Amino acid sequence: MAVNNSLATKTQRLGLTAYLTQDAVKQQINNVIGGKDGQRFISAIISAVNTNPALQECTNPSILSGALLGESLKLSPSPQLGHYYLVPFNDNKRGIKVAQFQIGYKGYIQLAIRSGQYKKINVLAIKEGELDYFDPLNEDIQVNLMIDKWDEREQAQTIGYYAMFELNNGFRKALYWSKKQMESHALKYSKGYAAKKGYTFWEKDFDGMAYKTMIRQLISKWGIMSIELQNAFDNDMAVIHEDGTKDYVDTEDYVVEVEEPKTKEQTTEQPKEPQQDVQAIDAAAALFS
Repeated sequence: MAVNNSLATKTQRLGLTAYLTQDAVKQQINNVIGGKDGQRFISAIISAVNTNPALQECTNPSILSGALLGESLKLSPSPQLGHYYLVPFNDNKRGIKVAQFQIGYKGYIQLAIRSGQYKKINVLAIKEGELDYFDPLNEDIQVNLMIDKWDEREQAQTIGYYAMFELNNGFRKALYWSKKQMESHALKYSKGYAAKKGYTFWEKDFDGMAYKTMIRQLISKWGIMSIELQNAFDNDMAVIHEDGTKDYVDTEDYVVEVEEPKTKEQTTEQPKEPQQDVQAIDAAAALFS
């Protein structure tokens, strides 16, 4: 049985490489990033696919479309950087598995900084006992951060989220949401989270999704939106199909499959670099040589 799984995985990887060797696909990649960066781009896709078994089962066009979108925004697919993610979903309507483009809050911050319009931008979880008050009319906040107890702070209960930006022209905007407000938002806009089946990012990384929500709310309503930021907002949470159509995924018709990260207790050896399909990377290099 283990041999069959291994063969199936290898077939999917080679299938992706074969897909990338098609003339129309090569032209599509060249149109976005140019030939000189083709090998790096293909290597990044292969690494992302190799490190997520569920992603290996997704349709090639949805993987490529999501990766090309991330590349066009000059964001990295590295999970360590958290700029954007290719998330595997079961599309029960079509009977296929697809890769969804999901930008992280760090990706939004990168795009905001890159626009050159923002002097400051920040988002932070507020812990129990830290908040004195937040005045939404004047956007004044009084917080006593546990700056001398960072280890204790990490373990303390989160009661809310604060985000702010200041533009180069001096315009400033701030926002505070309580944990209850954020929970209500997640229940309203994520049917997967409301179902509490354990597969959504809201369940796996609530703070990360809360940071993203705060940044999106703040920039989209009051910030200066560069073309890149507009593109990111328009395509976030979308599955981009081969014909260019998009599905914005977060319904019970889709089921995300994300591997659980190992805890420190489960990890007994030093982390290794993601295994790469050498044959696939060699083929990718030949495409753009």
